[in-house]
Amino acid sequence: QVHLVESGGGLVQAGGSLRLSCAASGSFFSRNTMGWYRQAPGKQRELVASITSAGITIYADSVKGRFTISRDNAKNMAYLQMNSLKPEDTAVYYCNALRVGIEYWGQGTQVTVSS
Repeated sequence: QVHLVESGGGLVQAGGSLRLSCAASGSFFSRNTMGWYRQAPGKQRELVASITSAGITIYADSVKGRFTISRDNAKNMAYLQMNSLKPEDTAVYYCNALRVGIEYWGQGTQVTVSS
């Protein structure tokens, strides 16, 4: 079982930055693929970025060059550094853990970018 808690969301002006954190409980964190997803009102949840246990990262085209995903296995933490934020980045951001085909989700944190 994996329990995820996100933090770091908030209101920011366009062009600003936020850092989201995801605290994970449970054993063998380093074996999880960790991801950040987001869901805007009226839209489907979409993958923003993910990082495998080997540190391989992928990003949605819309955030490449602006967002950086990272992890600290010693602390059971995953992060999403978001720079040059745009109003279209406004959404609820969810932390995701994938292990052996089973997905776990956090409760989400709201990110609002004002123009």
